[in-house]
Amino acid sequence: MIKNIKKNTTFLSIAILIFFKFNLSNAIEKPDFSELAEELIPSVVSVSVMIAANNTVSQPRSPQAPQFPPGSPFEDFFKDFFERRGAPPRGMPPPRQKRNQSAMGSGFIIDKKGLIVTNNHVIANASSITVILHDGTSLQAKLLGSDAKTDLALLKVETKIKLKTVKWGNSDEIKVGNWAMAIGNPFGLVNTVTVGIVSARARDINAGPFDDFIQTDASINRGNSGGPLFNLNGDVIGVNTAIYSPSGGSVGIGFAIPSALAQNIVKQLKDHGRTIRGWLGVRIQTVTDDLANSLGLEKAYGALVASAIPNSPAEKAGIKAGDIILNFNGKEVTEMRKLPRFVAETEVNKEVNIVVWRNEKKKNLRVSIAEMKEDKKVVANKEVEKKTTLKEDDISDLKIRIAQITNDIRLRQNIPDDITGLLITRVEQNSDAERKGIRPGDIIQEVNQTSVNSIEEFKGIIKILKGKKRGVLLLVNRQGNINFVALKLN
Repeated sequence: MIKNIKKNTTFLSIAILIFFKFNLSNAIEKPDFSELAEELIPSVVSVSVMIAANNTVSQPRSPQAPQFPPGSPFEDFFKDFFERRGAPPRGMPPPRQKRNQSAMGSGFIIDKKGLIVTNNHVIANASSITVILHDGTSLQAKLLGSDAKTDLALLKVETKIKLKTVKWGNSDEIKVGNWAMAIGNPFGLVNTVTVGIVSARARDINAGPFDDFIQTDASINRGNSGGPLFNLNGDVIGVNTAIYSPSGGSVGIGFAIPSALAQNIVKQLKDHGRTIRGWLGVRIQTVTDDLANSLGLEKAYGALVASAIPNSPAEKAGIKAGDIILNFNGKEVTEMRKLPRFVAETEVNKEVNIVVWRNEKKKNLRVSIAEMKEDKKVVANKEVEKKTTLKEDDISDLKIRIAQITNDIRLRQNIPDDITGLLITRVEQNSDAERKGIRPGDIIQEVNQTSVNSIEEFKGIIKILKGKKRGVLLLVNRQGNINFVALKLN
């Protein structure tokens, strides 16, 4: 009797489990996007641009001269005959008249006065811009401003039509796995709606210095550029900008500029017609585990200062090469590439607090942010060509050979007078130095944050470090680009 009860109880439990599982799977349904799409489509536009051909005209098209064996008596005759009639020289491609080109992208309306956001690459070099509303109405657009570094542009149209607008959402609040909806005009197919999820955040695709893309698997194709990426509330969380695709079509890997970045840029384009970015004046690099260990930092984070630009806000505030910027204006610099964005978004002339790691302890500094301007690179040394006798020596502990910089070397390698240090002339294969990217032509300016100008100084520091530390920190200058490199001591 007891056995039968247990048996029946087991069957009943299984039946209940199956019942709930079946009903639960039916209860969990994907959201219906139809009402949301219907509401948002009128806010999305097509952006059609015309790119005018330049005034240079290639050679006029004309008949090709017959081909004869070299040295044939007919060769010169026909060559002269066709060249007198404008035929191109033998082997040249047939000439072609340059024509205007057209391109198309997407955009979205953010203001009833006719302000429209799109990508910079959609309108770049355009001689005319036409915005086409969802109902087919065409309007001429004026470019208010654009920013190539973030690939954003702001347009304006004049119309009495009541425009439907969208509002910005907070991209900082989105999570991987959240629903996302893209609307645009892929391949000219207007009002196309695609749905997916947020696949990843803070993607760096080497598109610019402020990369912080949202990755989504909502289908994005050519023509979607400049269109909006929405959340389930109908707020814009991103501007669709790029795709990864071996074939040119969507493979489910699309990228959108987050609204947290785009909104600020668009506001500046509206107010000033250009972007005004903050500037600190430091050259930075990633803090690796080896570098963190060399500088006494418990974990690898922050931005390592390779150099402070002369007369920059950083130099005036006392920031030095070898400092690790851990916090900027109350924001933790969890990784190097976050710092440029933090600085760029800071109001010009604003004084902020910076926390740096120096001499194995934290130090607070105050710095007044300036406006970013174009930075000129310093022309430095090239690959070493050994044409004269060098005063050089092997550093067996690092598997490199170094040489003192003479006036002759400066002249041949075009090394500016203000750059001092020791020239690397050889790097041993399969060494730690080679694996870390050290190569002949690099200049070692500092060893463990101590300037070196002679081989004796270099070897003296290495001798002191042996037995005390496992590695050595080098400040390396390569053609004006300065970086710290941590090498293991043998």
